[in-house]
Amino acid sequence: MIKTDILIIGSGAAGMTAAIELSNRFKITLITKNSLIDSSTWYAQGGIAAVIDSNDTIEEHLRDTLIAGDGLCNEEAVLACVSHGKEAIKWLSALGTNFTTDKSNGLHLTQEGGHSKRRVVHAEDATGKEVSSSLAEIVKNNKNIKVLENHICVDLITNKNRCIGAYVLDIETNKVEAFSAGASILATGGASKVYLYTSNPDGSSGDGIGLAWRAGCVVENLEFNQFHPTCLYHPEAKSFLISEALRGEGAFLINDKKERFMEKYDSRLELAPRDVVARSIDKEMKISGAENVFLDISHRDTKEIKNEFPNIYEQCKKFGFDLTQEPIPVVPAAHYTCGGVKVDLNSQTNIKGLYAIGEVSSTGLHGANRMASNSLLECVVFAKKAAEHIYTYFHENNESIKEWDISKVTQTQEGVIIKHNWDEIRRLMWDYVGIVRSNNLLKRADIAMKVINEEVNYFYGKYLISSDLIELRNLALVANLTIKSALKRKESRGLHYSLDYPNVKKTAKSTILDPSKVKL
Repeated sequence: MIKTDILIIGSGAAGMTAAIELSNRFKITLITKNSLIDSSTWYAQGGIAAVIDSNDTIEEHLRDTLIAGDGLCNEEAVLACVSHGKEAIKWLSALGTNFTTDKSNGLHLTQEGGHSKRRVVHAEDATGKEVSSSLAEIVKNNKNIKVLENHICVDLITNKNRCIGAYVLDIETNKVEAFSAGASILATGGASKVYLYTSNPDGSSGDGIGLAWRAGCVVENLEFNQFHPTCLYHPEAKSFLISEALRGEGAFLINDKKERFMEKYDSRLELAPRDVVARSIDKEMKISGAENVFLDISHRDTKEIKNEFPNIYEQCKKFGFDLTQEPIPVVPAAHYTCGGVKVDLNSQTNIKGLYAIGEVSSTGLHGANRMASNSLLECVVFAKKAAEHIYTYFHENNESIKEWDISKVTQTQEGVIIKHNWDEIRRLMWDYVGIVRSNNLLKRADIAMKVINEEVNYFYGKYLISSDLIELRNLALVANLTIKSALKRKESRGLHYSLDYPNVKKTAKSTILDPSKVKL
């Protein structure tokens, strides 16, 4: 058994922020499936929303977020988050994050969909990379933070409704170790890999949601998965994200007939919230039978485009598209899990000693639809809130933990089934639980996922575990929970659009799934 004060599972902006904040007093063990910087944060292009400009206000940021959330935001959580925007930017800057400046050497602010003001602080068009790099540099040089790369959590360990540690697989040695911890923090990111097309890295397999559910945590609003409207459409691009900031700076959407179409769907045109834009693109594609639409910013000055979006420009060039001269093909792709493990304003779950921060959590900030560039802000603000609560209420674990038992399992000779189930889940979710849903498709998905889950659980119980099997187990569970959540919502709200229930109910209500009450 390995003993630590704090166990942090995940190394994105949320996980590293929590580690840094807690390291003044505690010994931290931070585990990550891949390298320290390999997370969704690294791929975030847009920026961090914060009230910086004197013409902007906390009240306006609050109002914009509530509108985007379509009635399901927790206003108290939204206020707690947006009121700390400027503070979060100062904190990151002090740690070495270099944000893009304007001609007067102040922070350059851009505008994205849903925002009424220019309030998005950014590092060119690779904000996440800059944030990850600066935080990782601090983490790596902190003697109180032990980083374990290539480690994946198998299951959390609980006793009398308290989390006391976790079983963790060393991917390189294939050995499972028991970790004892006074407090554990889930910072594992989202679950967009459950869909066939996604802008997320391969690690976004819903691990934290799976871990939390099996430990007894309540989950909330998993039917709200945000599809980013504009990912590069190319067979080798792996849905490379084309930042919303392009539309904020004047790019417009056109169909296969080279006609702008957003005016048919929303008065805000290309700056409508992401759910509106994604559904509009989806409808245009279905009307024409086309596999994509196009994003055009070629009317802007070539030099300005290259300066403002250097990373996107270079990536598009790699795939044969010149952003400055022609429209580029784009398609929606799963991008962000708006629901997740339900937490309070201190990032606590309903299990004592267990916290969830970042995309894995449901704080109430996003509601039925996440507004652009609020996610990195949430990572920093709620990681700090978790740290503050742990400082006050830390409870050292003195309970003994059993070592991992492999005496009843064998080496699998049928690994091909894991790959098949992985592919089957992602195709099923894309076809049946995508941007536009129906009762018929959801019920078909529910039946199919029951069979897949039974097979995955059989595999898990019989064979030696691997990182692939662990991810598949979590992916299958999250797919199941997402379908159950979608079936419960008898309306169309935010990111959940149902052909059978096209109207919005007068009263907004969250979808709550409790493992003590729901049979999968």
